[in-house]
Amino acid sequence: MIRRRFTLEDRATAIWPLVPFEVTPHEEAVEVELDFDRARGVVDLGCLGADASGEPTLWRGWSGGARSRFAITRDDATPGYLPGEVTAGTWAVVLGLHQLPSDGLEITVTIRTGASARIEEEPAAPTPVEAPRGSARGLPAAPGLRWVAGDFHAHTLHSDGALSIRQLTHLAAQEGLDVLAVTDHNTTSHHRHLPGVGAEYGVHLLPGQEVTTSRGHSNAFGDIGWIDFRTPADDWFSVVAARDGVASVNHPLSGDCSWQHPLSTHPGCLEVLHSTWLKDRTWTGPWALWPVWGLDAVPIGGSDFHSPARGDQLARPTTWLAVDEGALTNDRVLDALRLGRTAVSIGVRAAVLLRTDDELHAIDADGAVLIDIDGRSRILHGDHVRLRADVVGSSDGVPGAGRGPYRLETPDREILALCS
Repeated sequence: MIRRRFTLEDRATAIWPLVPFEVTPHEEAVEVELDFDRARGVVDLGCLGADASGEPTLWRGWSGGARSRFAITRDDATPGYLPGEVTAGTWAVVLGLHQLPSDGLEITVTIRTGASARIEEEPAAPTPVEAPRGSARGLPAAPGLRWVAGDFHAHTLHSDGALSIRQLTHLAAQEGLDVLAVTDHNTTSHHRHLPGVGAEYGVHLLPGQEVTTSRGHSNAFGDIGWIDFRTPADDWFSVVAARDGVASVNHPLSGDCSWQHPLSTHPGCLEVLHSTWLKDRTWTGPWALWPVWGLDAVPIGGSDFHSPARGDQLARPTTWLAVDEGALTNDRVLDALRLGRTAVSIGVRAAVLLRTDDELHAIDADGAVLIDIDGRSRILHGDHVRLRADVVGSSDGVPGAGRGPYRLETPDREILALCS
């Protein structure tokens, strides 16, 4: 048992302090419990394992504030943590001093090693369902491409979500998603489960991780290994690019989770529509941010789904991707993100605004208002309206839509959809 008192001065020096401990040879399990007065502070929890030289450099997982204990064995681990050899040497509990009282906080870490450890069982898996996917809408696409419906921000029991991967994927199938990015906080422990579960439920599960700090969150998409959230944000994005992944900045305007990291370069994608912003669909904050951030940012949306008990709705908003025809793969999804072949709507079956080369298509948007980045607007009439993108007036008898990006609103100025 290790007991320490952490103060605000400690937090100013190291927001993620290490609590080292020794693991002797031939141990089969490591189990850690964290205890502190949760009415007085918020402390996150993670773990570094010993490398071949016995130093604590190998990331073994993170549960943030979602758990007070974890266990790791060779073949299994608490969700959020990676199973594997319990290597002899120095390990370390990683603490995240998220919030401390002015007089400090006493923290107790209890470490046990031995032949066994208690690993939580996942809830029973629901039966796969047959439901039409967003791709079944047959939305107009450029030759060789097709539109699929995705949600690029969701959590499971591998971080602070309430559902198992199977439960979440079952819900994704019910909602009509073709693609779901599973983006648990600061961990990749869920990645190894995604291909099998996705195939079982008929939804392509894209590996992701939400790189999470108190100064902003970013998604890293792709099976690219763990991204060290303790390094500067510029480093996150350079590592993601070097490993052929795709990065986004999440909910850049969002209470105490707004983006505050200085950047010398921007990631490719920006979460310009987030579930919390749909609570007031007349709010124009994200639309105002986009041109300031950079109109070359690829727009995506995310539900940031955690739990149905708190009213979260998967696929709200929905990100549409124009992917190469054929079976969905990680590479095809990531390529669509890189190339900016995206659009965002408030739901899988809602009105949608799509761009196909030099044309704009408004589908199921009769009576809606189209607005371009310069504020020009027009009322749309019909279930499928075609306009010339980046053109004012008309050309070849097809009306011009103005200059993108574009947004679609109700007559009461509530957001319906947007695209570049």
